[in-house]
Amino acid sequence: MSTTSLGAICAHTHLYSGLAPLGMPAPSPPPENFVQILERVWWRLDRALDEASLRASARLYIAEALLSGTTALIDHHESPAFIEGSLDVLADAAQELGVRALVCYGATERNGGEAEGRRGLDECARFIRSNQRPLVVGCLALHASFTVGDATIRRAGALCRELSVPMHVHLAEDGADVADAIERGYAGPLERLLALDALPAGSIAAHGVHLSPEQVASAAEHGVWFVHNPRSNKGNAVGYAANLIATDRVGLGTDGYPAKMADEQAALKELATDWEAESLRLERGRDLARELFGQGVDADMVTRDTNGAVDSVVVAGRQVVQDGALVSGDLEAIRQDAAQQAALLWERMAKL
Repeated sequence: MSTTSLGAICAHTHLYSGLAPLGMPAPSPPPENFVQILERVWWRLDRALDEASLRASARLYIAEALLSGTTALIDHHESPAFIEGSLDVLADAAQELGVRALVCYGATERNGGEAEGRRGLDECARFIRSNQRPLVVGCLALHASFTVGDATIRRAGALCRELSVPMHVHLAEDGADVADAIERGYAGPLERLLALDALPAGSIAAHGVHLSPEQVASAAEHGVWFVHNPRSNKGNAVGYAANLIATDRVGLGTDGYPAKMADEQAALKELATDWEAESLRLERGRDLARELFGQGVDADMVTRDTNGAVDSVVVAGRQVVQDGALVSGDLEAIRQDAAQQAALLWERMAKL
């Protein structure tokens, strides 16, 4: 007998990583810590992205998410060589293929200083003001506290208030974020963002691995949502976000891993310190999605066959998967384009 349930929510991901499984070269020399992983892998990848590779990445990631029964993606994007217009590429892919998506550009100063940070924030603001896509919303974003100065953080917070949108930011993923905030004179990255008025109610803080229970509870009292990404945290060896147990405002994300939420839930169960409480994170992500997209998320349905495989997916009244196949796009063409763009992307990465 088939079963029908609500679509899954991926509360934090990176659509720009969609090509990574298609043969991304291993870094050389191998990274020895989290910052080196960023520098030698992900920050090289995002610098090599152009419009064509970003479109291919987003369309592949979204197609596979829908085929796995995930109907909403909360994205966090960066492509320093292609900032202006990048959010339109992501949003167009989401609207075309039929997934709900939040998009934002993670402003950073790591390549071009404060001017780069301003361009990232401007891209967020431009998109929020111009977007008319029914399935897509925007917000402000910072990459992480340790890659931006106080002026950029203040401006990000001001734009949140002006546009009435939340912030999406990596927070205390690694001890390097904490050490940087302390060096700047703050108690930590959370305290820095709060002091600079850049975490309005409804903001999304990904990770929170290196926060105390008291810090987690304090942020939740300010209306902040956390997103636990167990596979990514394990893969990057940054620790387990055990102290997120201090609040129930925690969704489940993949941080760029494929948005097959059953796999993320399985990883969470394997690593959990309090499974009874932590098992609710996938469902709590739906509460976050309701805040962002409205009650329509409760009408996004997934039907599975007797073996548990996804048979059909309906998002906002539109059938996007039928008989286990994508019907909102040409999956074979999407995969062919992704393979071609991945090869070009690896060539560009090798030159950085």
